[in-house]
Amino acid sequence: MNILRKDPGLPIDSFYEVRAGCTDVPETKFKIKAGKTLSVKRWQASFSPDGSLDIGKCLSRIYRGGIHPSIRGEVWEFLLGCYDPKSTFDERERIRKRRREQYAELKDSCHRMFPVVGSGKFITARVITANGDPIQDPLVGTNPGKVSTPQSQENVGSSPATMGPRELDKEIIQWKLALHQIGLDVVRTDRTLMFYEKQENLAKLWDVLAVYAWFDKDVGYGQGMSDLCSPMIMLLEDEADAFWCFERLMRRLRGNFRCTGNTVGVEAQLSNLANVTQVVDPKLHQHLEHLGGGGYLFAFRMLMVLFRREFSFVDSLHLWEMMWALEYDPELFSLYEGGETHDVPKVKRKSKRQYGKYERANMRNRGRGSELQQLPISVFLVASVLEDRSDKLMREARGLDDVVKILNDSSGNMDAKKACTGAMKLQKKYLKRQNPGHTILGLNLPQLI
Repeated sequence: MNILRKDPGLPIDSFYEVRAGCTDVPETKFKIKAGKTLSVKRWQASFSPDGSLDIGKCLSRIYRGGIHPSIRGEVWEFLLGCYDPKSTFDERERIRKRRREQYAELKDSCHRMFPVVGSGKFITARVITANGDPIQDPLVGTNPGKVSTPQSQENVGSSPATMGPRELDKEIIQWKLALHQIGLDVVRTDRTLMFYEKQENLAKLWDVLAVYAWFDKDVGYGQGMSDLCSPMIMLLEDEADAFWCFERLMRRLRGNFRCTGNTVGVEAQLSNLANVTQVVDPKLHQHLEHLGGGGYLFAFRMLMVLFRREFSFVDSLHLWEMMWALEYDPELFSLYEGGETHDVPKVKRKSKRQYGKYERANMRNRGRGSELQQLPISVFLVASVLEDRSDKLMREARGLDDVVKILNDSSGNMDAKKACTGAMKLQKKYLKRQNPGHTILGLNLPQLI
């Protein structure tokens, strides 16, 4: 017996079943591998008797082999900062109870403003005009996979839920204007998965996004959020837990969706991507500029929804957890619970093992007195994808359409581990070569499709 034989791993498609007849679903590359994937046993062994988690034992395992699907939701809650790894079982239970009560209050507030929230249904047509006048007969989803019409089902639009006097509150008007777009996106999100054949799961996704749009009024709802929220709905059975896990993810990404005047927050990340590429692969950057792509708009979707469209469903989850493990900061919970997510002084813990590998590199860079802006690993991931296709882009791209086609042709065939490894190498290369003088601004962003 050859004990050095490489473990082929176990497929995990059974955890995320695909609808019959969906033949164009990308093949999943991620497999459960003994000794590499974070297993249930390894995860449970990382807790002390009172519940304190030695997360340093898990981070490298997650990076090497991902997380077993049966514990993925629970682990994500820690990676995203829902809980302090040093908290006890009892402390986390109290936090969980408080958050579930808070979510119930938020959802109840939304239900009072628009009773379809929490009803097990969702809408796909406008329910209000921009000046606050209610619209009768909105489309209400009851059949997963297709947009229904009021004539083919019970018409919620004729009930008092969508009738009444003109709404005067601008915040409520703005929130109601987003509800139908959430519904349209919900029926398009992960539609190849069996999970969303159930009406209650579609409605659950719509409810969480609707409540979030009211909870975070500065950002509201933006196209692409359904792609980010969908895995939370699937992995966490309790709707409130899914909401707060999504809210923690949005702490990282909400800036991308924030609109100010004619700009969208993701412009800053596109500018950072351009700067990184200019430093690590100046020839490719020059070629893209020559093609009119110096604004890097072709990377808009990758950054907005964290590669959900570029990888298979399972591989995108694997990519996310690797990213979060690499970026992990054990002070996340304290930072988030303290309020703002920026400009908060932090006292770093003594053990660097509790930090992700990417975050440790940033800590070393800050320790040397560098004023280099700390970039999210997602920027280096996109740069890694571009570098991997640099030769093809240089050889075949004669216009922006060619750039988009070359990148789209790779969708579903990318390797998550390879992309993360490439991102780490580029970060190291960038920190050595960085020139802070390059900025690229003034971008007009496309619609996310």
